[in-house]
Amino acid sequence: MGHRDKVKKLGMKRPHRVSMLANMAMSLVEHRMIKTTDSKAKALRPLVDRLIATAKKGTLASKRQVAETIHVKKIFKKFYDEVIPQFADRQSGFTRTMKLGVRRGDGALVSVVELLTAKPVAEKESKGKKTAKTTAKTAEKEKAA
Repeated sequence: MGHRDKVKKLGMKRPHRVSMLANMAMSLVEHRMIKTTDSKAKALRPLVDRLIATAKKGTLASKRQVAETIHVKKIFKKFYDEVIPQFADRQSGFTRTMKLGVRRGDGALVSVVELLTAKPVAEKESKGKKTAKTTAKTAEKEKAA
């Protein structure tokens, strides 16, 4: 029976579990999507949703509560500057998990956890940097042809 088992223990002691989930939450904020086992994804989702709901309050107390989990300054700043404004009009459901199948090595069920934010715009870079001379030469060649 599944009575009184609200905490997913994940086969580890509390300090290990707390720090692992905090590291996974920071990775999720940093990369927007992470791949992990199914049970860890199920444990991570409520944690991240609670973090975002707390951070949306915008008070000093809420920032300190979030800082207990996200304790790397660069990621904390990115969380408040880029992630939280995108969830201003959303009440809940900040993350999504999708099952990928089984891992080849040990047969563990694997899932992807992602934040439901807008995809970052990747600027396309050309293969080589073009200078004014090279663009002028290509324009002359096109006129000659």
